[in-house]
Amino acid sequence: MSVIRVFPRRTKATPDDEWVAIGFPDLMHYSRQIKKVLMSVTFSWDIPIAEKMAKSWEKIAEVEIGGPAFMEPSGEFEPGKFLKPGYTITSRGCDNRCWFCSVWLREVGIKELTIKEGNKVLDDNLLACSEQHIRAVFNMLKGRHRVILSGGLEAKRLKDWHIDLLSQIKIQQMFFSYDTEDDYEPLKVAGGKLAEAGFRTDKLRCYVLIGYPGDTLELAEKRLYETLDAGFFPFAMSYRDETGIIEKEWMRFAKGWIRVPLIRWKYKGR
Repeated sequence: MSVIRVFPRRTKATPDDEWVAIGFPDLMHYSRQIKKVLMSVTFSWDIPIAEKMAKSWEKIAEVEIGGPAFMEPSGEFEPGKFLKPGYTITSRGCDNRCWFCSVWLREVGIKELTIKEGNKVLDDNLLACSEQHIRAVFNMLKGRHRVILSGGLEAKRLKDWHIDLLSQIKIQQMFFSYDTEDDYEPLKVAGGKLAEAGFRTDKLRCYVLIGYPGDTLELAEKRLYETLDAGFFPFAMSYRDETGIIEKEWMRFAKGWIRVPLIRWKYKGR
């Protein structure tokens, strides 16, 4: 008998071993010797379907349901448990109090974790950690290939010694963020310094929040082109409230601002 991990939906980071299931149980699950069901819910809009799923899984074994969607503070990171091998989280929390983000409500301050090996770092705000922790994380990443820092690095916090450490790592991509108006000037400065350090533009990505209340397609497009001007390829992130609904107009618009080749074509034709 064993423990099965269950998710409402599959993402690129969802584990795919034999003890992982997506959605409701099927006949195969009823025939297996399952001791316990751990259901992980990342997005608040998946809670209703996850609760229905839990009732079905309870017919097989005890169900424990949780995850970020339930605003539960997280503990130490366990590699391969709820994320594919290769992904790692070395810290949790953020001391910014952005109106559109729930991280600071879920986690109290910055919590530095035991560093587990991986080449895809998903921290909430890595650069907000102590210098000792940041240096230890970059030391772990040395010698690894195709390193991705996808947690959304904060340009305001980027220092020269961070760039020195980044230069020692085989970076595939690093993601910054442009969420509010005051993010732009620090983003330009960061883009300039990273370019001087030899980082090609295709390694520099930036999440750009779009579609929030009061936003327009024209304003969003302006921010996306500003991101390109700052030296980063934008990655449009559509705002979602608790329902998770994205208007079709914004969904179509965002699709044109995700893939690098299409963005490069847009920029050349500007």
